Amino acid sequence: MSSSPIIITALFILTLMLGAFAASNAELSATFYSSTCPNVSSIVRCVIEQELKSDTRIGASLIRLHFHDCFVDGCDGSLLLDNSDTIQSEKYANPNNNSARGFSVVNTIKTAVENVCPGVVSCADILAIAAEASVYLGGGPSWDVLLGRRDSRTANQEGANSAIPSPFESLSEITDKFAAVGLDTTDLVALSGAHTMGRAQCKNFNQRLNASNPDPTLDSDYLETLSEICQAGDEELTNLDSSTPNTFDKKYFSNLENNRGLLQTDQDLFSTTGADTVDIVNRFASSQSKFFESFAQSMVKMGNVSPLTGTSGEIRLDCRKVN
Repeated sequence: MSSSPIIITALFILTLMLGAFAASNAELSATFYSSTCPNVSSIVRCVIEQELKSDTRIGASLIRLHFHDCFVDGCDGSLLLDNSDTIQSEKYANPNNNSARGFSVVNTIKTAVENVCPGVVSCADILAIAAEASVYLGGGPSWDVLLGRRDSRTANQEGANSAIPSPFESLSEITDKFAAVGLDTTDLVALSGAHTMGRAQCKNFNQRLNASNPDPTLDSDYLETLSEICQAGDEELTNLDSSTPNTFDKKYFSNLENNRGLLQTDQDLFSTTGADTVDIVNRFASSQSKFFESFAQSMVKMGNVSPLTGTSGEIRLDCRKVN
C-alpha cells in the first residue's frame, strides 16, 4: 500500500527537524578539529609561549577569560565581543571592566589560527584551548580539551554583572553561583586553585586590612606586607599566591591553611567554620596530584556549560564582532 504525499512530506519534515535538533545538541569532542584544523592546539600554545616571555601574567589572565565567559550564558565567546550598535559588551561589566585582560592575545591567536584554518575554529574554543595551554605552561596538568563550541551573536552585560562571582561575596553566595551553572563544591575549590597564578588589585581585598579592625583570618605578617603594598593605592597589584606566583601548583591551598589567602573569598574556603570546602582544601594541600586531577576534571565540566553547537551561533572570523 502506497503512502500519501502528505504523510511522506510530514515524515521528511520530521526527519529534517530531528536532524537539526541532533546537530544543535551535539556533544563536544576532543577530536572535533582532527581533520579540519589538526594543529590548532599547537598554534594556540605557540602564541602563548611567545607572550609569556614578555608578560608572565598572561597565562592567569587567559584562564580567567574562559572562566568569565562560561559563567555568562555558557561557554560561547560572548565575553570577547566589543560594543556595537546592537551589543553592550561584557567587557564593561563590573567584574571585567579594567580587570579582565588578555583580549589582544586572543585576537593574536585567532589571527594565527585563521591563517591556517580559515573559518573553522570558534573563538569560544580558542578560549578553552588557551586556558588548558596556560595551565600546562605554568607547570600544571594537561587534559583533553573538548571542542566543537560555536560563537554567540549576542552579549549579556547585565548577566555578567550578576552571574560572575565577586571577591566580596560570601561562600554561600559563591556556592550558589557555581551551582547555577552545574558546578559543585569540589569544582568550586578546584577552580579557585587557579589563583595559584595571577595578580589582584588592592581594591579587591583592602577591606581586610582595616588598621582598627583587621580580618582575623589574615596572618599578621601577611597583613603587614599587604598593608605596605596597598599604601601605593587601590590599583596596586599583588600576587594571588605569595609563595610561587607564576607557577601552577598546590601552594595556593597551603597558603589558605596558613591564613595567607589574598582574597576574602579565597580564605573563606578554609576559614568558614563547618564548611565542606575545608576538607577539600586540606586534601588538595596535601596532594598536588589530587588537585591536578580534580582541576582538570572541573575545567572540562565548566567547559561544558551550555555551549552552542551544531548550527547554533556562528564561527566568528573576528572574535571582537559578529560576522
